[in-house]
Parts: sequence; structure tokens; C-alpha cells
Amino acid sequence: MDIITLGNELLRQKAERIKDINADMASIAKDLIETLHQGKGIGLAGPQVGLMKRIFVIHVEGDVPRVFINPSILETSQETIKYEEGCLSIPNVWADVIRSRNVRVQAWNEKGRPFSLEVEGIMARVIQHEYDHLEGILFIDRLSEPKRNKILAKIEKKQRA
Repeated sequence: MDIITLGNELLRQKAERIKDINADMASIAKDLIETLHQGKGIGLAGPQVGLMKRIFVIHVEGDVPRVFINPSILETSQETIKYEEGCLSIPNVWADVIRSRNVRVQAWNEKGRPFSLEVEGIMARVIQHEYDHLEGILFIDRLSEPKRNKILAKIEKKQRA
């Protein structure tokens, strides 16, 4: 799978709910995990590879790869934390983003089994970041306007060079 980058309009669109979790979805989930590993990332959502479906995968150090199909964030903590984020769809750009420290999420795995997780720290951050992709939101959208404009200007300058 090829990862699409900033400028591709698909990154700004909302992904569609998956109606049938079947062998095809399991295969897509496997391909997403493989693409995630090749990109040396920790999270990857369907829209980042042009698949406009509500699926993302994460693989945080010290944990197993996880598949989230049709996820819902049920709860986020009021306590927030600032942490540097990057994105495979916005290569070589990093910025501090404020997100909830804890999150409770419900989803289905690639076998069609429902699950819920209550997590904190980096895993909570990655889930929020990837969930944003399903909503057409990029991490740079969570920055102040001056900071976002500075980043976009740098990217534009690199693209022109």
C-alpha cells in the first residue's frame, strides 16, 4: 500500500463505516500493519492509503499490533498532555500537540469481535491521532494557526525546491 501525503484531498474526507467485517477486511488490516511497519510508524489509518473506510492499526512499542474497525471514542480524560507528534502522511514534520492523557475506545478487531480498551500515554495519543484521520483531521489542525501556517509554509517551500 502507498501512503498518501498532505495535499491529497482524501486526507480531508470523513471515512465510511465498514458494513461487513470479513476475510477481505482481515487482509486489508494485515496490509495496513505491513505498511505501518515499512513506514516505521506507530499508527496508520485507512484514509492514509486512500481507503476511505473506518479502520486504523497501531503498533506501540512493547505491545502487539492492534486493529480498530469502526472505532468510537467513548471517553477522554479532562487531563491533557503535550507531546511531539509526527505523521506518515506529513513526512519529516513534528510538532507538540495537546491531547487527552487517557481514552476509552470501543471497536471491532479484524475477526469481527468487539472490544473496548481504556489506555493512557502514548497508546491513548496514537488512538486519538488515528481516529482524527477517520474524521478528515490532521495533527497540524490541532496546532495554533501561526504554528500551522509556519509548518505549511516550510512544506510548500520544500515542494517548490
